[in-house]
Amino acid sequence: MLQEYLLKIVIIGHEGVGKTSLLLRYTDEQFQEHYSTTIGVDFKIKNVTRDDYLAILQLWDTAGQDRFRAIVSSFYRGANGLIIVFDVCDLTSFERVPYWIDEASRYGDPSCIKLLVGNKTDKVNDRQVTSALAQSLADQFGMQYIETSAKEAQNVQAVFDVMADTIVRSKRQLNYVMAPDVMTQSFRLDSKDVTPVYSCYTGSGYCY
Repeated sequence: MLQEYLLKIVIIGHEGVGKTSLLLRYTDEQFQEHYSTTIGVDFKIKNVTRDDYLAILQLWDTAGQDRFRAIVSSFYRGANGLIIVFDVCDLTSFERVPYWIDEASRYGDPSCIKLLVGNKTDKVNDRQVTSALAQSLADQFGMQYIETSAKEAQNVQAVFDVMADTIVRSKRQLNYVMAPDVMTQSFRLDSKDVTPVYSCYTGSGYCY
């Protein structure tokens, strides 16, 4: 039987960067030009099946507005991964990335897996943040970096696959399987050493 993992992943970033668009493109395969502002947090579940494991992803879409900070900060606790999103056409959203990392470290586990995502790459003529600049920031904080377009479904799947695979690989290296107990679902506990599988995502330019 497949080894099973329950993973809590929180999506954070400045308002209007496309967090909801990324999530709904991934979970529902849909995209709209305009979404209502997220009030507090939204929640989705998605299963990821690999040859040697099954991951149940709890995906938390958070509000980027400051007035919701008190609500959002409580959802960092227990997170296995953080997807930090900025808009490549909005320099301010990029400059705020260190703030989001600091906030997550204060309220959650500083060692949880982090992934930097530059969204809206389809708006080529409006771009303000270069790939090199974003990669430099990701390197500074020890993160992987992926560029996406929720509108064109570019690398959206890769974001969540990379996150799931990286978390599971980290857990296996620690010889640890997360305990169950969410939404009344039962998960099998077992622990064994497994050789990590390294993959490349076509079009993303990133291997891990």
